[in-house]
Amino acid sequence: MGLLTRVSTLLKADAHGMVDAVEDRALLLKQHLREAESELGRKRARKDALDSEQRELGEEAKRTEKEIARLEDDISLAMKGEKEDLARFAIKKLLTFRHRREQVERQIQRVTEEREELVKALEKQEREFEELRIRVNGYLAKVRSRQEAEPCFVEPVIEEQDVELELLRRKQSAGAKGGR
Repeated sequence: MGLLTRVSTLLKADAHGMVDAVEDRALLLKQHLREAESELGRKRARKDALDSEQRELGEEAKRTEKEIARLEDDISLAMKGEKEDLARFAIKKLLTFRHRREQVERQIQRVTEEREELVKALEKQEREFEELRIRVNGYLAKVRSRQEAEPCFVEPVIEEQDVELELLRRKQSAGAKGGR
């Protein structure tokens, strides 16, 4: 194998390797974008779940407050009627609902804090994702334009007649040098 053939093969291999590397980077960048978008989707779903939980807890708090108010009225009525047994029964239920109200308030506080932290993180990640998406799309556009502008290395088709003509030229050239 001649030196020029080897150099030509090396250049072709190197060019193909560079194209493969660019394609690999493009694929990796696209995959990273998909993963980032998927993670944003999971966080948005968690935020929606927290919103729903917050609404449900708010409704539970309202129902608990109504029940506490009703029991307060029942206790007042029982006390006015001097029905201590009924008052004790209502007080026992009242204490249970007050405890329930405290639990619901703690849950509302926990959900509210988690949601606030998630919203902040989500806003930041959405901005970062948008910047990343723009940079990746710019890089991919640049790669596409480079690939379109640079011709691909294509091995020429060599006809048998071309080989014979080159051989004759070299023989003639060698004969001319030898005849001197």
